[in-house]
Amino acid sequence: MSEVERSARGRADTKPEEPVLFVQSALAEPVMLETASGRVAVYSRPAPYRDRVNEDSAVLIPLANAGALLVVADGVGGAREGARASRRMVTRLATGFTRAASNVADPAHPSIRSATLDAVEETNRELLERGSGSTTLAIAELRDGQVRPYHVGDSEIWLIGGGGKIRWRTTSHSPTGYAVEAGLLAESEALGHDERHLISNAVGASDMRVEIGSFQPMRPRDTLLVGTDGLFDNLRTREVVEIVRKGPLHVAARSLARAAAERMAAHDETEPGKPDDLTFLLYRRLR
Repeated sequence: MSEVERSARGRADTKPEEPVLFVQSALAEPVMLETASGRVAVYSRPAPYRDRVNEDSAVLIPLANAGALLVVADGVGGAREGARASRRMVTRLATGFTRAASNVADPAHPSIRSATLDAVEETNRELLERGSGSTTLAIAELRDGQVRPYHVGDSEIWLIGGGGKIRWRTTSHSPTGYAVEAGLLAESEALGHDERHLISNAVGASDMRVEIGSFQPMRPRDTLLVGTDGLFDNLRTREVVEIVRKGPLHVAARSLARAAAERMAAHDETEPGKPDDLTFLLYRRLR
């Protein structure tokens, strides 16, 4: 298992055989990786404060038979405790799949789902015993040209078509997320809402629950996005989609990171924006 702590590597094209962790990262440029089925762009950087600890973590976990897990986690509970919680979550997933590799060789085997849920439950129990720190979680399981989402909290997963249509997206486990999904709150209202920062579900909570979606087919021109709220609290849906849907993957990732950073720094009351850690993964299938 390898851990990525790169400050500026740009396009570092590699095809890892073991999990690649991004913990307390401060990437200047997206890191490019490959799986057996597609290409992945990973970006993670702390909020634009001096000496800020990045509470976000991420991991790419290659699986047998061209499968993979794309994971982000956003720590909650103060800089050190939040960073520790998110790191623990992605590390537990990575070590769990490394240990169970021989048991998940068959992509139809329920061990992939079971190993994922076991890792989440073990981390939840450990964080509760510690009594401090929790984390959101978003996992995209890639298998046979399909994707299945798992999530806890307000980190999100979107599947975006090449024509700019969001084919599906997860619903944030938060007061504003539920209100938007129910049609009670417009996106523009949610971005500026006083309760935007609140979440109603987290790994490390006694009532934690994992929402699991069904497998959805990925088309050749689709882009999968897995990200923390540092992205979605700073850019409108249409802004994210317009950047992500077109152009080479590394260009889209670089543009997305730049747009979010510029919005955080703008201090424009007419635009959404709040300084926060920013982590996302973009994935496209090989054609």
